[in-house]
Amino acid sequence: MAENNNPHYQEEPESYERVDAYNSDKTISLAKYYEQIIDELGEDIHREGLLKTPERVAKAMQFLTHGYDIDPAAILKGAMFKEDHNHMVLVKDIEIYSMCEHHMLPFIGKAHVAYIPNGWIVGLSKIPRVIDAFSRRLQVQERLTDQIKDCIQDTMNPLGVAVVIEARHLCMQMRGVQKQNSVTTTSSFTGAFEKDSTRKEFIQLISAKLS
Repeated sequence: MAENNNPHYQEEPESYERVDAYNSDKTISLAKYYEQIIDELGEDIHREGLLKTPERVAKAMQFLTHGYDIDPAAILKGAMFKEDHNHMVLVKDIEIYSMCEHHMLPFIGKAHVAYIPNGWIVGLSKIPRVIDAFSRRLQVQERLTDQIKDCIQDTMNPLGVAVVIEARHLCMQMRGVQKQNSVTTTSSFTGAFEKDSTRKEFIQLISAKLS
């Protein structure tokens, strides 16, 4: 195992990957609200299929928003290594599952993230984990894009960061304008990626398909 020379090293929380333990008090409190919501919608909360629905939804919402309990910067700091590589590092087609804060409906898509190291690289799996930490919250796509970029830039101080997110929003597909094929794309760049040549290389790489 490679030695980590990062003076700001922080051990990543072991419980990051999956949330199977739920706060029992929060589950009980949330379940009461969901029981009331189901009743107000006109359903019979005592119907067999709905008896445990409030509890299930309470647990589901805790999982879908567990990013509030994660420090994304700590994820990066736990796997930063000194390296002289100074060319673009790109991780693309990273799945995103988040909740729109306006209607609390999902938006689903993929993110493409690149950075140019400035003396430090990071374990490749940590970039998707940073994305999950921010996306597992009530979000808007624009802010999510900036948060990912800022976290990588502020924590690793690379020569530049590029983030592009493409997502489909169920609040547009299931309600409102009900447009099924619309895709929202957001982007954010720092440093070297603000130059046309570097940004064009990034766009070409995320657009290319491996044979």
